[in-house]
Amino acid sequence: MFEEYVSHGGRKLRCGYTTGSCAAAAAGAAAEMLLCGDVVGEFQLVTPKGIVLSLEILDPKIGEDFASCAVRKDGGDDIDATDGILVYAEVKKLPCGVKITGGEGVGKVTRAGLDRPVGDFAINSVPRKMIEESVLKAAEKSGYESGFSVRISVPNGEVIAKKTYNPRMGIEGGISIIGTTGIVEPMSRAALVDTIRAEAKMRRAAGGEGVVLMLGNYGESFISEKFPFLEKCSVKCSNFIGEALDIAVELGFSSVLLVGHLGKLTKLGAGIMNTHSREADGRMEVLAACGLKAGVSAEKLSKILDCVTVDAALALLSDGEREKTLEILSRRVEYYLNARVQGSIKTAAIMFSDKLKIIAKTELADGIVEEIERVNR
Repeated sequence: MFEEYVSHGGRKLRCGYTTGSCAAAAAGAAAEMLLCGDVVGEFQLVTPKGIVLSLEILDPKIGEDFASCAVRKDGGDDIDATDGILVYAEVKKLPCGVKITGGEGVGKVTRAGLDRPVGDFAINSVPRKMIEESVLKAAEKSGYESGFSVRISVPNGEVIAKKTYNPRMGIEGGISIIGTTGIVEPMSRAALVDTIRAEAKMRRAAGGEGVVLMLGNYGESFISEKFPFLEKCSVKCSNFIGEALDIAVELGFSSVLLVGHLGKLTKLGAGIMNTHSREADGRMEVLAACGLKAGVSAEKLSKILDCVTVDAALALLSDGEREKTLEILSRRVEYYLNARVQGSIKTAAIMFSDKLKIIAKTELADGIVEEIERVNR
């Protein structure tokens, strides 16, 4: 078992290693077996992060003109759909160079803007470099001076991929071979932000001028029901609103529309850009402040501060009080969105509550929706 740990939220969590590390180790071991003719039981891999992995080699095979083997993915305490899968590499000799392709269960890129060009196997750049380094290390060890073909495959990868972001991001037929450090850090903020950036790049490469940031499943369901034409330019940003806004600016979008439940987006009224409950709350304080400016009575404001949910807090208000409170909240949200992007692009938000059947919008929301609809007609 890989014994590398990180601390997160006061807990000690075990790290794992990426599909890229698995592919590189399997390729290196298969190259060694092809050149020396003996089965390899373990392969040492130096990851881009500098951590050395000693990975067990499974299902080794040596044929007349090939060698193959597998490495089992270990996600550590960051268990995901690919944890425990077998990543195979089959290696053959070539006159020169290193040619890396995908086989069963490795997806193909179907949309521009991802790490690999359209039509290529979804084996990302860093894993490709790791694979190449591993097989060349085996060649150097054996005094071999010609090249290799390496085929990476993942049995059942097409089924596993349906549980990942791949279908949404235009990778079809299997999983991606990914990883920039070779190591999986549990609850990695960087990994989640990288996913947001990758999806946003795909939307931008497809010609999108405006991008829609959805907060989780509620936001996705709301868009699907109310504004289905926005789905083509939508990106899931989870709780990482600030980072997603930064990415929208970085990629040159002209506008960004944030869509999410009031229970999350109320926090934006205090400038909170990570809406995870572990990071910050402040929902009732924001609503109470907005309610105060809207003329809500001290008695109701005190009750709001004792509420657990935004829906419960807003249910205390009359229709007129609720409308005025949400109008003030929308202005505060608009202020903090513009402050984050420093006025460099147009920003807006649509906040909703299915329970109360209400929708609050910032000033530019309708205009951005109309622009996106016009472009996507």
